[in-house]
Amino acid sequence: MNTMLAGRLRLDTRTFAVEEVPIPVPGPGEVLVEVRAAGVCLSDIHLIDGSLSPFFPTDAVTKAGAVTLGHEVAGVVHTLGPDVKGDWTPGQRVVLQAGEACGDCPGCLRRMMCHRPLTRGLDYDGGWAQYTIAREHTLLPIPDGLPFDQAAIIPDAVSTPYAAIVGTGAVRPAQSVGIWGAGGLGAHAVRLARMVGAAPILAIDPLPSARERALLFGADVALDPLAPGFAEAVREATAGRGLDVAFDFAGVGAARAQAASTLGPFGSLVLAGLTPEPVAIADSIGFCFNVQQIRGHYGSEPEHVEQLVGLAAAGRIDLGPSVSAHVPLAEAADAVARLEKKIGDPIRLVLTP
Repeated sequence: MNTMLAGRLRLDTRTFAVEEVPIPVPGPGEVLVEVRAAGVCLSDIHLIDGSLSPFFPTDAVTKAGAVTLGHEVAGVVHTLGPDVKGDWTPGQRVVLQAGEACGDCPGCLRRMMCHRPLTRGLDYDGGWAQYTIAREHTLLPIPDGLPFDQAAIIPDAVSTPYAAIVGTGAVRPAQSVGIWGAGGLGAHAVRLARMVGAAPILAIDPLPSARERALLFGADVALDPLAPGFAEAVREATAGRGLDVAFDFAGVGAARAQAASTLGPFGSLVLAGLTPEPVAIADSIGFCFNVQQIRGHYGSEPEHVEQLVGLAAAGRIDLGPSVSAHVPLAEAADAVARLEKKIGDPIRLVLTP
């Protein structure tokens, strides 16, 4: 068999389809991975609708005018390319980092500190396919007890809020936290904020089902951002002080403005959701007087994924409830529609080749 199925996005027309394409051949330092699970993320939807475009597309993507989507991927090692230095063996269970460094700086394996970070399924072909290529330093072994579907969603759905909370937001025990958007990222943010000792944890989402889920995941309070008494409810929940850290996981301008208005003295707003909308501060004098901050956030570092694999393997976080459904790769377009329309209010849909 020389061909495989892959979910391909044409970048000129923004048309998506599952197509039959050649199985890629690993080059020097690369590994061919047989995909067992691949998460469907809201950023995949943004790629298809045109609100997100490749930041630094590789020559292969530019030449083809298309990219295979999917940055949340787990599978098994299939074939090693030449000059692979690690002890990788066929059949070994692995999860793939969601991106990598550009490679311009000798010895640099860090992605977030790179001046041209490349994202899998965006700048180069991803894992909505039966097979995918990965540079060996982007592979991380996973234990037998961690299911492929749970491992696959760690490199973004879990690691992005984890990095936002422990890194960018620097949340400490007993700090009050607000989480706007309790979907794929925000639902995990609630659980992770509880894990690091935040209190109280406020989950803000217009969907009743999302608010109910947030409470099950550990939120102390779940609020409708459109409710007339919203501001008063935040003040009551925080004993009048306001939030220490507010997180926008919704990627909505109105949510960011509302989150900024709830900050207490020395509070920080962390922008983890992606949107081209501008950031607006209604009361800039009050913002400065209270020494508040806005911090941008994007993705996670390789060590965050490694830490989360260890935490999941140790039973510190159960990712089973995060997998809303499994969808065959051939029906990837249906999974996209279900996520875009919030059918069933999924946390993560996982494609299975």
